[in-house]
Amino acid sequence: MKKTKAFISALLIAALSSSFCVACGGSSSSSSSNPYADVDVDSEVRDAVNQAASSSDLLPDVELENKNIKWLSHWDINPDSSGKNKPTELVVFEEKYGGTIEWVQCTWDNRYEKLAETINSGEGVDFFAAGDGDAFPKGAVRGMFTTVDEYIDFDSELWEDVKDINDTMLWQGGHYLLILQATGDNVACVYNRKTVEEAGLEDPAELYEKGEWDWNAFESMLQSFVDVDKQHYGIDGWWFEFGLMKTTGVAPISIEDGKLVSNIGDPAMERVQNYLYDLYTTNCIAIGVGDYGWTAHPEFVGEGKVLFYPVGLYEFYTDEETWKQKYGEDAFFVPMPKDPESDEYYIPVGMEAYTFVKGGQNPEGVARFMDCKRFAILDEDTKAVADQQFVDDYGWTDEMLEMKDEMQALADENPFYDLSSGVSTDCASLLDSNLRNAARGIPWNETYDSIYATVETYIQEVNDNPISSTVE
Repeated sequence: MKKTKAFISALLIAALSSSFCVACGGSSSSSSSNPYADVDVDSEVRDAVNQAASSSDLLPDVELENKNIKWLSHWDINPDSSGKNKPTELVVFEEKYGGTIEWVQCTWDNRYEKLAETINSGEGVDFFAAGDGDAFPKGAVRGMFTTVDEYIDFDSELWEDVKDINDTMLWQGGHYLLILQATGDNVACVYNRKTVEEAGLEDPAELYEKGEWDWNAFESMLQSFVDVDKQHYGIDGWWFEFGLMKTTGVAPISIEDGKLVSNIGDPAMERVQNYLYDLYTTNCIAIGVGDYGWTAHPEFVGEGKVLFYPVGLYEFYTDEETWKQKYGEDAFFVPMPKDPESDEYYIPVGMEAYTFVKGGQNPEGVARFMDCKRFAILDEDTKAVADQQFVDDYGWTDEMLEMKDEMQALADENPFYDLSSGVSTDCASLLDSNLRNAARGIPWNETYDSIYATVETYIQEVNDNPISSTVE
């Protein structure tokens, strides 16, 4: 892949001499896992960006008739009064295409209702975030989104390395979902090294380096550590069930040849559910054990009471004092442990993804902004700027950066996506609650028998009516 060295050299010098800020908008359910460093938009940086964007053959050389694109979300891409700097990709969009982004504000809870209102009123919102997993294929089925195929060239140098994962998501022969990249920071296994050392256990990072970090090592450590009478608890949090499930590489709901498919009857699902049940029966799951209660206690990691706390790495995308107060001075993380029966190392994979809204007035403008985002993602030296931001602002060590890179590499090597939330709200709720049952002491066969037929019905309804309704 051709690198945009002129862009990076100038940008790196400018960015490293200024403060850094993650270019994520924040979400109640997820956080950006592509935090390329923002830059202060002084004349030097603008000149560097303008020169690079103008000279690069990665970005299409076109003149936008309409330079404004409308973005519906509960967060703004543009800087706000808090002092947030401007995202690199937005600077490129401004310099290369003269583009601007107009924020149409909503809340997390009413974002789909607001989207329907804007479409029906002809307001012309242009694009919508899809990284949380509940937009596709649901939004296409409901007539909220349109295909990107007229505007994105997946065979171009800019998009060729994500062509395959986009092609796996075809719906009715079109790309209704635009994936910019797989993301590997969805769920990490957080622990405290001091706690591990004092318990006489081997550091999970060392086990990972030796290729020995798998379910067996994970369970062995838990069973060695857990002693309810001494307030030594195993796994805490609300992410570990699906975090472990997805290490099988089998999502509860996936897509094959343009049709939704249920995988809850897959042998891998039965295997991981039985594994979760075994963890429960041996008191390795903290929630509900002894006097622990039913509230998550991430602070217990730093206090040496909890061994593992699987959670998204967004917990560490904050100042050093904040994450150390919660997880301790010696906090660290590794990928979720490998499924020992899998040929590949799968981890929970997220996506940076967007959709083009039906009735949008400027899909061409959105496409060029997406190009600018890909432009920022591709260059290795841009990542160096982001890495320095993690060190300077968040107190990360080189070892933490290397482990984050390991997780991203695993996601890039074996991307797969769970579409449970994209079927329907009812399907998402059913699976979210019931697939946790084994970790609460309910045998898998009981759960399977109670939900199998209902899940099949939800999927069949969508497959039989792939574009079934208007927004209304």
